[in-house]
Order: sequence, then C-alpha cells, then structure tokens
Amino acid sequence: MEGSSSSSISKSDGELEEMLDRMLTRLALCDDSKLEALVSNLLPLTISSLSSQSPTVRNKASRLCYSRASLILLEIRVLEILSHVNKRVKHQREIGLPLLSLWKLYTDPAASPMVRNFAIVYVEMAFERAPAKEREEIAPKTLENLSKLPQQHQEILLRIAIKVIGECHENQISDDVSAKYKSLIASQDRELFLDFCLHMLLYQPSFQGGGSSPGLSVFQVNRIMGKQALKEDVLTKRKLGILNVIGTMDLPGESVYPLYIAASVDSQEPVAKKGEDLLKKKASGTNLDDPKLINRLFLLFNGTTATEHVAPEHSVAPGNTALKMKLMSAFCRSIAAANSFPATLQCIFGCMFGIGTTLRLKQMGMEFTVWVFKHGKIEQLKLMGPVILNAILKMLDGFTGSEADALSRETKTFSFQAIGLIAQRLPHLFREKTEMAVRLFDALKLETQSLRSTVQEAVISLASAYKDSPENILRDLEVLLLANSLAEQNEARFCALRWATSLYNSQHCPSLYICILSAADPKLDIRELALEGLFLKEEGRSVVSNHDHKYPKFVEMLEYILKQQPKLLNSTEMRSQKLLFPSQVYLVMIKFLVKCFELEMEDSNTQAVGTEFLNSAQRMCLLLEHSLAFEGSAELHACASKALVSVGSYLPEMVEVYCSQKIVWLRRLLSHTDLSTRESASRLLGMGSCALSDAESCSLLSELISSVSQPQKLRFEEQHGGLCAVGYVSAHCLYRMPTVSEAVTQNAVKCLVDVVNLETALLASVAMEALGHIGICGALPLLVNNSSPGTQVLEVLQDRLSKLLSGDDIKSVQKIALSLGHICSNEISSSHIKIALDLLFSLSRSKAEEVLFAAGEALSFLWGGVPVTADMILKTNFSSLSTDSNFLMRELKTLSKNMADAKTDANEDSRVATRETITGKLFDTLLYSSRKDERCAGTVWMLSLTMYCGQQPSIQLMLPKIQEAFSHLLGDQNELTQELASQGMSIVYDLGDASMKQNLVDALVNTLTGTSKRKRAIKLVEESEVFQEGTIGESPSGGKISTYKELCNLANEMGQPDLIYKFMDLANHQASLNSKRGAAFGFSKIAKQAGDALQPHLRLLIPRLIRYQYDPDKNVQDAMAHIWKALIQDPKKAVDEHLNHIFDDLLVQCGSRLWRSREASCLALADIIQGRKFDQVGEHLKRIWIASFRAMDDIKETVRNAGDKLCRAVTSLTIRICDVTLTKLSDARQAMDIVLPLLLSEGIMSKVSSVRKASIGVVMKLAKGAGIALRPHLADLVCCMLESLSSLEDQGLNYVELHAANIGIETEKLENLRISISKGSPMWETLDLCINIVDIESLDQLIPRLTQLVRGSVGLNTRVGVASFFSLLIQKVGSEIKPFTGMLLRLLFPVAKEEKSSAAKRAFSSACGIVLKYSSPSQAQSLIEETAALHSGDRSSQIACASLLKSFSSTASDIMSGHQSAIVPAVFISRFEDDKQISSLFEEVWEDITSGERVTLQLFLQEIVNHICESITSSSWASKKKSGRAICKLSEVLGESLSPHHKILLQCLVNEIPGRLWEGKDALLDALGALSVSCHEAITKEDPTAPTTILSLICSACKKKVKKYRESAFSCLEKVIIAFGDPEFFNTVFPMLYEMCNSASVRTSCQVPSASDAVKTESENGEDGQVSLEKIMECVKSCIQVATIDGILRRKADLIHVILISLSPGFLWNVKMSGISCVGKLCSRFRSLWNDSMDGLLPSDATKFAHELYHSVVPKLLECISTVKIAQVHVAASQCLLELIELYSMVSTLHPVEVDFKAEIISLLEVEKSEEAKSLLRKSRDALPNLSSLS
Repeated sequence: MEGSSSSSISKSDGELEEMLDRMLTRLALCDDSKLEALVSNLLPLTISSLSSQSPTVRNKASRLCYSRASLILLEIRVLEILSHVNKRVKHQREIGLPLLSLWKLYTDPAASPMVRNFAIVYVEMAFERAPAKEREEIAPKTLENLSKLPQQHQEILLRIAIKVIGECHENQISDDVSAKYKSLIASQDRELFLDFCLHMLLYQPSFQGGGSSPGLSVFQVNRIMGKQALKEDVLTKRKLGILNVIGTMDLPGESVYPLYIAASVDSQEPVAKKGEDLLKKKASGTNLDDPKLINRLFLLFNGTTATEHVAPEHSVAPGNTALKMKLMSAFCRSIAAANSFPATLQCIFGCMFGIGTTLRLKQMGMEFTVWVFKHGKIEQLKLMGPVILNAILKMLDGFTGSEADALSRETKTFSFQAIGLIAQRLPHLFREKTEMAVRLFDALKLETQSLRSTVQEAVISLASAYKDSPENILRDLEVLLLANSLAEQNEARFCALRWATSLYNSQHCPSLYICILSAADPKLDIRELALEGLFLKEEGRSVVSNHDHKYPKFVEMLEYILKQQPKLLNSTEMRSQKLLFPSQVYLVMIKFLVKCFELEMEDSNTQAVGTEFLNSAQRMCLLLEHSLAFEGSAELHACASKALVSVGSYLPEMVEVYCSQKIVWLRRLLSHTDLSTRESASRLLGMGSCALSDAESCSLLSELISSVSQPQKLRFEEQHGGLCAVGYVSAHCLYRMPTVSEAVTQNAVKCLVDVVNLETALLASVAMEALGHIGICGALPLLVNNSSPGTQVLEVLQDRLSKLLSGDDIKSVQKIALSLGHICSNEISSSHIKIALDLLFSLSRSKAEEVLFAAGEALSFLWGGVPVTADMILKTNFSSLSTDSNFLMRELKTLSKNMADAKTDANEDSRVATRETITGKLFDTLLYSSRKDERCAGTVWMLSLTMYCGQQPSIQLMLPKIQEAFSHLLGDQNELTQELASQGMSIVYDLGDASMKQNLVDALVNTLTGTSKRKRAIKLVEESEVFQEGTIGESPSGGKISTYKELCNLANEMGQPDLIYKFMDLANHQASLNSKRGAAFGFSKIAKQAGDALQPHLRLLIPRLIRYQYDPDKNVQDAMAHIWKALIQDPKKAVDEHLNHIFDDLLVQCGSRLWRSREASCLALADIIQGRKFDQVGEHLKRIWIASFRAMDDIKETVRNAGDKLCRAVTSLTIRICDVTLTKLSDARQAMDIVLPLLLSEGIMSKVSSVRKASIGVVMKLAKGAGIALRPHLADLVCCMLESLSSLEDQGLNYVELHAANIGIETEKLENLRISISKGSPMWETLDLCINIVDIESLDQLIPRLTQLVRGSVGLNTRVGVASFFSLLIQKVGSEIKPFTGMLLRLLFPVAKEEKSSAAKRAFSSACGIVLKYSSPSQAQSLIEETAALHSGDRSSQIACASLLKSFSSTASDIMSGHQSAIVPAVFISRFEDDKQISSLFEEVWEDITSGERVTLQLFLQEIVNHICESITSSSWASKKKSGRAICKLSEVLGESLSPHHKILLQCLVNEIPGRLWEGKDALLDALGALSVSCHEAITKEDPTAPTTILSLICSACKKKVKKYRESAFSCLEKVIIAFGDPEFFNTVFPMLYEMCNSASVRTSCQVPSASDAVKTESENGEDGQVSLEKIMECVKSCIQVATIDGILRRKADLIHVILISLSPGFLWNVKMSGISCVGKLCSRFRSLWNDSMDGLLPSDATKFAHELYHSVVPKLLECISTVKIAQVHVAASQCLLELIELYSMVSTLHPVEVDFKAEIISLLEVEKSEEAKSLLRKSRDALPNLSSLS
C-alpha cells in the first residue's frame, strides 16, 4: 500500500515540476505584447502552487520519507518564475496583472500564510496597474475582515484602499461604490479604517523630512507613508477622497467628528473647505459629551503626556495651533470635556503656558476655563480650582496696564469671568482673606472701560463668597466698601453698593449708610439700588434673600450716621450752615430715619420711651434743623419740616418744648418759597405755642395777626405762611385748657374773615382753611361789631363764599369746601349749618372730581362720626380723608386706627336735622337726577358718607336704600360714577348683615346675566344727556347729538318721529352694558368675601363673564377680568366643567343683533376651542364653523376680523382632530363626517371670497393630515376641487381669453397659462393629496362621479383637471382600473376627439393613453384603429389623432408596438400636412414611435406604399399633395431600396399629373423627380421607354402657365435628365429650352435696367418671366452634362446664344449665376475631352467652339464683374474667366487671340473688394501673357 501511494505522489510531483518548467520556458519566450495575457493565467497558478498539498512541495521530508531537495527545487522554480515576472513587468506599467484572481487567491480561507504573503505583494502591484473602474470596485473589499489580518497586511491594504480612494473619488463617489463602503458601518473593521483615515488627514507634507507630524506619532507617520514619501498633490487628492467616502457612509457624528475637525484645519484650501462643509452638514448634531470622543480629541490636543509610559516611536505629538484652536471651540461646548481631569487641566495649562502658544490660544484657553468652572463637577473643581486660579492670577500679573489688541482684552475678560464663576462654585477659596476683593475692586478702577463691565460681574459674583466670612473679614470689607462707594468710577460705586446690600442684613448700619450716600449718585441704577437697599421702593431690598426685612434700631442708625459726620448737628438761627452732603442724600437719610423712628414708636408704647431714645429724638430734631439750611433744595426743606412734624405726632411734648425754643427760626420759615414747608412750619409754630405761657401765646398770636393785617402789601409766601400760622396758633389757643381769652380768638377770626372778604381766591381759601382749623377745636365765636351784638361767620361770608365756590380755582374751592366741614363739625346753630349745606350743595354740578371729594368729606364732618380728631389735624401731617383713601378707592387707613379715638358727639340730637337734609338732597335730587354730573356728585357724597361715617347707626339703617341707589348707578354713563357705585356696593357688603349680603349678591348676578328687574325710572327733560357727545355722530346740520331734546329734533327733521324710540333703545342697551361693567367692579370686590354664596350662580355667570372679557369696550373687558380673577380660583377647571353651557351661550350670541355681542362671542370661541379634544367640541363643531362663516361675512369690519380669527382657530382645531396621527381614527372619521360636507357645500361654494379661501385652505390641510379618514368623502372632495378649478378662477383670465385674438395673444399660450396657474392652486394640491389615499373600494364611488364631471363640466381648468386626475389616479391604482377600462375608453376617446381646446385635447389624450395601458387586447385594437383613422379627418380630428398617438407611445408603447402596421403609415403620411401645427405634432409622434427612420420605413414599406397609393387616388387635393411629399421623403431616405415598389408609385404619379391644375399639384412633380432619382435604374430596366414617357410628361408640364407649377416642372426636368443620363434627352429638351430663352429675351428687351436692378432678388420681381430663366438655365446645364460632344457642337451657336442671353444686363444676378455655371460645365466637358485624347490631336470643331466661346463670353463676364455688385457673382465670374483662359490656352496655338482683355482685367483688379475674386482675377491676369506668347 505504501509503495503504491508513494509512486503516485512521485508522479504528481514530477508533473508539477514539469509544469513549472514549461511555465518558465513560455514566460521566457513570450513577447511583451502577449505577456499580459500569459501572466494573467500564470501568476495565480504559480503562487497557488506554493500551497500544494503534495508532500514534495509543502510537507516535511520526514513525513513520507521524501527528500527535502525536491521541495527546495520546486520553490526555486516558483521564485524563478516570480523573479522573471518582476523583471519583465516592473518597468512596464502598461502590463496589467490579474487583480481579481490575485485577490481571490489572497482571501481564500484555505490559502497558506506563504501564499498570502506572496499574493498581497502582487495585489499591491496589480492595484497600481488595474483600470480605475476595477480598482474602484475592489477597493472596498480590501477593508472587509481587516481586523483579522496581520498588522503588516492591514497597513498594506489600508494604504491600497486610501490610494484608490484618492485617485478615484477625489471629486465624487457613485452610489454603488458608496454602498460598499457603508457595509463597514456595522463591522469591526470600521474603527481601523477611520483611524487610518484620521492619521492621513492629520499628516502634513512639511514634516516628511523625519520625525512625527503634529497629532501623530512616528509610528503612525511611517504607517501611512509606507516606503514612499507622499507628494503634496497626491496627499491632497487622498484627503479629498477620504472626505468624500466618509461623507457618504452615514456614520455617527461621534465617529467622524475628529476626521472632519482635522480636515477643516488642513493647509490645503480644498481639503479645509470640504472638511468645514462636512463638519457643518454631517457632524452638527454630534454628541460632544461622548467620553470616548472627548478622550480622542484631548489626545489630539495634548498628545501623549509624560505620565504615560510609551515607547518614543509611539508617542503622539500635540496638534498644531490651528487644530488646537478648532478643538477648543468643541471643548467649550462639551460638559464631558469640562470633567475630564487631568486632560482638562493639561489643556488649560497648554493654552496658557504651553510651548508655541499664541494670544488666540490663551484667549480660547481662558474661555474654556470659564466653561469648566461653569459645568465642572464640584469634586473635580476642588482639585483643579486652586491650581487654575493661581495660574489665572499669574497670567493677569503678566499683562501690562492696558492691552490694545482685542485678543488680550478678551483673554482678560474671560479671566475675570472665571474668577467670578469659581467664587460661586468654590467660595471657601476666598472667604478667609480679602486680597481677591481688594484686587478686583482695584481692577474696577484701573482697567479700561471695555473691561470694567466684566470685572463688575466678577466682583458681584465674588460677593457671595464672603457671605459667611468671619467678623474680622467683614469689618475689613466695610472699610473697603465705604472707600469704593466714594470712588470716581461708577462701576466701583455700584459694586460697593451691591456688596453692601447683599453681604449684610437689613439692620447693618454701615451698609445702610453706604446706601444713603449712594442715593444721590449720578447713575440711575446706583440710585435705584440704594433705594432698594433702604426699602424706600415698593419692591424693597430684593437682593437680600436670607435675612428678615427689618429696619435697624433708630438710635443705632442715627448714632452711626452722627459718628461718621458729627457736624450734622450744627445749625444756626439764620440757616447759614453748610450742608455736608447733596440734598438728595439728606432727603433719603431723613426718610429712612423717620421710617425707623415711626416703626419703633408703633412697636413700642409711646408712654414708655426711654431716655436714650428721647435723646436720640432730640438729636434727630437737630439733624432736621441742620437739613433746613438755606442752601438745601425745596424738596429737602419740605421733607425735613414734615419729618419734624412726624416726630411731634409721636412725641408732642418734646417737640412742643423744642419748637417753643425755636419760635424765631420757625417764623422765618413761614416765608419759605415752598408751600409744604410753610404749612409744616405753621403747624410746628402752633405746636410750639402750646409750650408757651398764655401771655406768650397771646403775644405770638397778636404779632402774627398784625403781620397779616398790616397795610403794606406782603409777599404771597409771607401772607400764606402768616395765615396758616394764625389758624394753627388760634386753634391751639382755643384747644388748650384753660383756653385763652375770647377776645384774642375773636381778633384772629375777624382778621381771617377780612382776608376772605378782601383778598384773592387763593388767600381766601387759606384763610378759610385757618378758620376750619379753629372750628375743628370748637365753635367759632360771633363777630362783634359796635352796632350789633354778634354775627355768625358764615352769615357774613355767605355771598363771598358763594362766589368763590363758583370760581375756576379748583384747589381754592377744594380747601373752602373742606373748611366748611371743619367749621361746622362743632357747630350747633341750625342757620349756620344750613348756610354751609347750601354752599356745599351748590357744588353738585361741578365737573372737578377733587371738588366733589372735598365736598363729600365736608358733608361727612357735618353728618358726624368722622374718625378724625383735632390732634390729627393740628399735630400730624394729615391733609384730608380723601387723600388717605385714595379718593375713596381703597380702605381708609386712619379708620381702624382712630375709630376708638372718635368721641361721641355731645350734640347728636342737633345733627338729626342736618342728616335729614343731606339724605333728602341725595336721594330725592342727586342720585336719581337726569343730569349725569349731579348723579356723579350724589354718588361721591353718598360713598363718602358710607365710607367715613359707616359705623354710625344712622348710616346702618340706610344701607338697603344706599344699596338700591348704588345698584342703580352701576349703569351710569360716567365711568367715575360706575366705579364709585361699585366701590359703594363693596362697602355696603362689608357693613351689611347676612341677609343684605345675600340680596346684594343676587342683585349683582341678575345685573350681570341681564335678568335684573327694571330700575327706577328717571324723568327726562330737554337737557337730559342720553348719549355721550360724539357717540352717534353729528346731526345733518353739523350740530352735536347727545341730549333728549337734540334727539327729538333729529327724529322730526328726518320725518320719522318714531325714531326716538330706537334712540332710547340704544341708550338702554348702553346703560345695560354700563351696568354690567359697574356690577363687575362691585362684584370683583365682594366675590372673595361672598364665597359659597356665588356657587349656585356660576352656571349662568361663567358663560357671560367669558364673553364680556372679549367685549370691544376695553373698560368692560377690564371690569370682567377683575371679577373673573376674584370669582374663579381655577379658570381651566371652571371652563371645562361648564364648557357646554359656554358653547351654547357663545354660539347663540354669535347670531345676536348686537355687533359687540357677535364680536365678543367670536373672539371668545376662538380662545375657548384651542387645545380641545373631539369629545369636548364634537357636538358643537358644525355650529362653530357656521358661526365663523357668518361672522366673516358680517356687515361690521371688527366682527369680520373676529370671524377671521375664529376661522383660524377652528381651522387649527379641525385639522388637529382630523389628523389620524394625533387623534383616534374613530374620532377623526366623525370629525371628518361633520366638517368636510359643510366645507364642500357651504364653504367652497360660498359667494364670500374670504370664506372660499379659508375653506379651500382647510380642505387642503385636511387632505394632508386626515389620511384614510378622508376616504368616505373622497368622491365629493375630488369633484368639488375639480369644479373649483374653474369656478374659483380669476374671471379676468376668461375675459382676456375671449379677446385674446384682438390683443395679439395666442390662445394656446393663454390656455397653458391658465392651466399652469390652476395646477399651482391649493385645489390641485389637494387633489394630489387625494391621489395618495385612493384605494380599490374608493374607485366604485369615484369613477362614476368623475365620468359625470367629464360629460357635464364646461370650464377649461376643470376639464383639464379631470383628465389629469384620471391619469394620476390610474397611475396610482395600476391594474385595479381594468374593470373600468371599457367604460373609460368609451368616455374619453370621443371627448379627446371633439374637444376644441388643444390643452384639454392633450390632457384627455394622455388619460386615454394611461387607460390603454391596462385595457384588453380587443379594446386596445379597436381604440388604436379608430385613432389611426382620424388622420384623414378634419383638422380637429387630425390634432386628436396626433395627441392620442403621442400619448399612446409614451404611456403604452408595449401595446402600441403590436399595432405598428396600422399606425406607422398614417403617421408617416400625416407628417406632410400643410398645417404646420398638425405636421409638427405628427413629426413628434414619428420620432417617438421609430428608433430609426430608414429601418422603420423598410419594415413597413408595403403598408406605407399602399396607404400612399390609396391617398393619392382620393378626390382630396390635400391628400394627393401630402402623398406626393411622402413619396419624396421615401425616395430621399430609402433611395434604391424603394425600387421594388417603384412601378405602382410611378403609375399613380403618371396617372395623376396630366389633367387640370390644382393648388399643390407641384408636389406630384417633385415626387416624380425624386422617384426618378432614386429608382432610375429599376425604371429603365422595367420599361426602357419609361424615361421618355416621363420626359414628355414633364416637358408638357413645363409649358403650363402657372408659375409655381412650371418652376416645379423645370426642377423635376433637371432631376430626370441627370438621373437617367440619356444623351438623347439633349436633342429632345434643348430646342424647347432654346425657344423659352428667346422668348424670355424678347420680353425683357424693351426694358432698360439700371445698375441697381441687377442686384434685385427673385422675391422683388413678380410674374414677369425672368424668374423662370434661372430654372431654364439649370436645365440647360443638366442637358450639357448628359449630351455628347457632337450634340453640343451641333448646337454650339444656340448654346452660346443662350449663354449670352443669360449674361445680358436685363436679367437678375441669379440668372447670370446659372449662365456662368453653364459656361463652367462646358469648359469642364471640353477639358476632359482633350485630356482624354491619347494622340494629343484636338478636333477642329471643338477648337473652333472654344475660340468662339472665349471671344463671346469673356466680355460678358467682365461686364458682369463690373456691373453687378454682388460678391458671389464676382467670385463665380472670375472663376469662370480663369477656366476659359485655361481652356483657350490649350487651343490658342490653332486660333490666336483676337482681343486682349488684360487692361480690363487689371482695372477690375484695382477696384475689386472680394479677396477671393481678387485672387482669381490675379491668376487670370497672369495667364493672359501665355496666350500672347503662344500666338
């Protein structure tokens, strides 16, 4: 067994050796030209032999005891072959290697490592030699399973792939190749490929000399370069190829981001541009927080750090500067980069202090530092923060004072930002020392203006770091802040103030002192911040969040201020002291101290004030006295004096003593320029008088009276101050116990009365105010005269006061009215009170609100029970109750405070009559008056009494009556009346019991819901104002219309007295609205208190409240918004609970007769429906749409606008609930069932353009989103949209089309324009959307509706639209249309045939073609035959035929190909119609149905010939004509191939040409000529007599009189003569031509043409016969061509005669050209004759003819050159002249020259302009001497 096996093995080994030897021999003997083919087979086989399983080849010798020598021998043979191949192929790159075979060998799983090693070497060589296409296909395969290969093989294959990518994909990459690269996405080979690509992109050619490139290690550089250095252009191509391939691989951004980054900073612009573009398009969404990506980017930036222990050749160098800057922009957007310690720290330090760093890198490094401090984790910041902070400070220290360059400024900006951020994140780094605070505050003062804002932000951020600092640090900061608060730079002052308000609590005196100093800062923001810090603004110290808002102790604050500025206590009696601060600082200081004082006094018992506090209060008085220095502002003086009064209101005894010691100082202030200061000084003077003795008080009062009463006129200020002081001092004298003598008081009163009587209104009012101050302390004494015992003051002043109260000085009237109340507050005299009441009631028609409020307050004093005491008026800053209550619009502050202090009047009984009088006036006269001003006055006074005296039993008893009055006044036209009435309702509600509160709520609800009972009637008088002026316009005469009288006059003038009732109805409606508004105000005030009492009414209230919030009247809106907020705690829940009631109310009101209700309802609906679901709005959806359509057509514009808004809202709602992606399918179907029929029937068909437009838009959007929910309505929708294409078209286009012909517009172009516009409309877009949702079930409904539309529609757009929709529909459903094809073909074919519009005809033809594609064979055959038959019909049928066939060819070419025999003949012959449009249409069809004209004609020649014969024998001249043209075309294209059918065609032509002439018959002659040219041999062979017959037929045609026919006959004659070439034709035809030439010569002999006539063209002459001579001469030329020489010589005289006739002056230049061509043809014939003569002897007749021709024709030619001005003639004549001279030179020895033409030729040469003619004349001139010498 072993022996046999060994034998077989030895045999196989021997064969292998023999084979290798033969290979080597063949290789050695092979030529280079055949080497490629041999190598293709030999190389794979040779390499594969290394893996042979034969033991002699690969196994060890010991395995089967075989010698190793054989193994070595075979391997040597293989290596010899490979070596030979290498030597032969190495330098011949054109010799290819079998790339695909080698690659298969390499990738063979069974291949041994040796085979793979050899194979990859030759694969690399093969790639360099392979065609680009093959390399492009195989290169992606080299990357498959790359990760499983040895590293060396990986590098080779990667270099191969990158090289191919660079060479083949530099500009673009095909989709097929791209798909192969994409297959790497999911494989492990992708990372290897991307890394290699990244290294290639990072590599820069400038580093080829050795070492590593930036971003790469030495190993990586060697890996990508291989053995050869990369040139710059090659590197650029490879990089571009890499970017193109990577860009199409759709890789994640995290994988390709480093590649694009590296490419974007490449030194080559194309690479950088491509990289930047890919970075934006492909990597914009990269997740920069991917840790793996960030680590790769940091490696590119930092390189391999020293801490990493790697071999030197594997150490990665840091990236270059450009790459680093690009990477920094990425790091600043990555949170992961901010938390990649220690790489983050290395990056920052590399930017700051790295080798080769730049200003830009420093700037970006600091920007990254800011990012790190903002987003870094606190654990890492604790490690990095201190290090980076020290680096920042070190870098800042390295900057000079001011950097001019922008980068340095930006670097410093980011540095300060970083400090601010780290202060927030790591505050413990700063709080133990103040160095950073000092440094930054110094920077605020030293840095440039552009940097200060950044430093300011950093300083503000740093403040938070010091919040919990130790006490010593905070004290140090106090000094720093105080110093900086006075700095010149406003940023430093702002930061100091900000620190003061944020670091310390609200009771910290030093920080508050800084706020006080900053209150007068020039910068507004600093001033406002200071006020916030002092809580002198409403928002308070908003920057403080961790401390209670408490004021400091008054004593501590004052002591700190005085400690800082002790001189604040200095003052002089003359007020000459200097102020230490600006007035504004004093102003804020005083306000703050007073606030501290008041709060502390309110919190503590006034009686238990300690000594320290009293001392501080006294020092406060000294400070205030200091503030009243002369140089202070008036505002400061007023504030300081009021502050002194405030102190006195709490510590009256102390201030009274203090003021008693400052009497002189206070009296100086009485003449101050500021009114408030004077009033405060007079109050203080009065308080000071209390501490004086009786004698001193009387003396002071007397001095004041005398100063006021002195004869000389004082300044107003002095008089005013004096009068005020008299009043206050007198009041205190009267008020003190015991009182001073009555005489002193009487003197004061008498003095004041005199002032009232004698002085101006202003001083009189001041005097009355002083009397009021006296009266508030007790009844005024009687005025005692010598003649009377005593008179009441008001009796004396009644007339004067009456005049003053009717004056225009509102403030004076206000003071007088208030003083009347004060005077009578303690009065018991009924007459005195009656006078006061009469005076006050006289103000009831005042238009000034302030006067009414003052009178109301006075009436309250008269009523009694007012919570105001004499001390309040005399010893506080109290001014009036109206001021305290904000004119009755807020709760009275003093009410609760002083109610307990109000004493019960002792004279309560005496006030009963007064109260009855006031009540009667209010309820009987004012509140229900017909005058709105009186009603307003009554409302103000009633509300004043209710508010000020509400606790009085008398008022409590009147509450129901008061409520009724206020309810009535809610509907008043006057807004003030409304607001006060509603305020009154609120007060009544507070004062009333439970039943009254319930009644009030019910009444308000009834008013709001419109169900209130009829109000008390008001009697109208003539002047009663029914409308506000201007509300309803003007009268016809231009007068105003507002009162009852004016309305009645207007109604009478218009002849409609009943119109007054309409006016009153309007007025009632206005009053109703006003009532609702007023009720809303009242309701909003009591709603919160009413609580559960309102719950039963919400069902009625909420719908109306919602509607009223959208009322056109802004006042009503505001009022209802108030009540809504007060009533409804959760608006969304309330609306959802009452949604159906709201919808019902709003939809009803949308149809209201009141426009404001319609408008409000539409606006409310638009808001309510937003975001609703179908189950909420489904039952109301149709009504909402109807309401919106109605509103859009409203008569009032504002309602229309509201309707538009509602339409937009309901459109959005409908689209959303019909969208199956957003709503359940069932709900979407229901919504569609509701909306779509409405839109189609009422919306799109509406006559209102806005409704139509909106409906179309909604339908289109529904079609987009509704999806399959639209299918049940598809038929209706499609038909409606198709009809709308015409019905909604601009009617102007129809008008233009009707008059298109008159204005020069082509109808077809206009139709195309209309169709184009319609296809760009929303309707067509909707139809496109409908196509997408059509299914098989829809066809059963849709097709019948569309067929009806085809039969019944009339508009162009609709008809074209239907046809186009059919086409799109059938394309969509495909073969599902087969059941309907028969019906559709029967429908569409007649329409396409009979349609008048060419555009519509094309559209229906296209639809027919689409249907044909799916029709049955019998249907298709019938349709195509009927269509082909149309070509012989009228014009419309022919156009229909062309359109249908064109459509068939484009859409159903496979079906049409089976019926070509019926189509091709019809199309071919129809191409030759006279109508250009028809012929061009069939020409297009011909091009579509034929692949090659000649092939098609040969294929269907029999059918075409039969069709032509049938057509030419018809009775139609047009058919005959186009048949003739068809024969011409056949002859032209097929030539001799037409010969088999020539007989029948010739027979038809011969039969048709004789007979009568008809228009177009010349086409038959053209056909006869063309047939003779193409089939002359077959014609002659078939019948030798046929040419003669044809010739005779044509000759007879040449004699016809019709010019066009005769010309065609001559053209045909020329073709026939040349085609048959019979010499006998010359003898037959030339005599006829000769006669015709003679006759033409005779006709023109009588004409003497001018030189200019010679240049006329044929078109410039009529039917004069000259035109035909050209044709005749062409025939003569053809005769010369076929004639024998003997025949020519026999007729030589006639020939010369004919030529001379053609060259005579009487004929046109084209005739001359024909004659010249005849001469040229003669010269050619005779020259060839003599050239063919073998013996050189010339016939004598021929030489004579040449002699005669020369001497006859040359003069004519010279004449033509000189007379005809056409260059073409000159060239032809010169050429002919040269030919004649050359011809004659051959016979001149026999016939000498008789005439020398040299002189003429020379003269012509001088004037000739044509260069070509000149050249020929020059040659002729040179040839003439030869003739002379020969002679």
